[in-house]
Amino acid sequence: MYLLYGSIPSLFTRKLEAALMFYRAPFEFRSKGSQPDVKALELRAGTHQVPLLQTPENWLLADTTPILEMLDHRFPDRRLFPSGPLGVLAHLVEECLDEWVARVMVHYRWHFPDSARFASEIISEGDPVRAEMVRGWGPRACRATGTETAFHQQAAEAEYVRLLDAAETQLGETRYLMGGRPTPADCMMLGGFWAHTLHDPDPRKVVEAYPRLLAWSASATDWDGQGDWAPFPETTGFARHVLGDMARSYMPVLAGHAASITEGRKAFTVDTYGEPASYLARDYPVRSWDMVRARIAQLSVEERTGLRTRLVEMGLADGLF
Repeated sequence: MYLLYGSIPSLFTRKLEAALMFYRAPFEFRSKGSQPDVKALELRAGTHQVPLLQTPENWLLADTTPILEMLDHRFPDRRLFPSGPLGVLAHLVEECLDEWVARVMVHYRWHFPDSARFASEIISEGDPVRAEMVRGWGPRACRATGTETAFHQQAAEAEYVRLLDAAETQLGETRYLMGGRPTPADCMMLGGFWAHTLHDPDPRKVVEAYPRLLAWSASATDWDGQGDWAPFPETTGFARHVLGDMARSYMPVLAGHAASITEGRKAFTVDTYGEPASYLARDYPVRSWDMVRARIAQLSVEERTGLRTRLVEMGLADGLF
């Protein structure tokens, strides 16, 4: 039995929950904040963040991407990452959703008073003092991730709507976002819906305009283990859309994180959607990019050559080869 320690309104908790359902792994969900030994759990895992996954052999793991890779090995018939170059594209799509699109969820939650009040009361489990503290933290998280100004907020919302458009169109063609079987991209989109944009009152008004997505969010994890991913290099329209946004919007921000960490700067400014935006420098995006490089290193020379050609075309090859 796996134990998933997390929070209902946490995107990454719900992402991992969706993955466990796709794997058909036996698991139990537990509210991390309600555990009497929460400090001991955090000490063991080396992080205060959620989710944490306790394995049947009593390992306690954090960070959803390597957790999914581990579970792929344990449930090979229901694995979520394709092999070969297509697996790298799937990893890149997940990376963009994890490190770029996720910040739009933060904006929707904390820049809208009704959603901020709704979410903070759930996160604080009814403690009004803690709820007020959570609401104070939210706008700081938005400043750290480039959605402080009204211009960047509106641009991020428009980018999210285009993502929903692409997903709605894709689900009219294939069962999942990268073909006939799920990938981590599906887990991330479901996690975003379940924790944020179908959970909080303001973004829900946006997502309710997409009937296929609404139906999919309720039934996607009822997967029989069959189907094939769309092939490399074409993949799906949804994947191409995400990777295009990644090249235009996220890659300059990733470069800003990398340069800031190297130079010891705590923050940086980079043009986003055509206007300067401020970001808190974090080392995790750089470490996460290293995971993509590690996946590429496992490919054959021929596979790497074909992948490099495709990523150069997409504007995504910098720092990967």
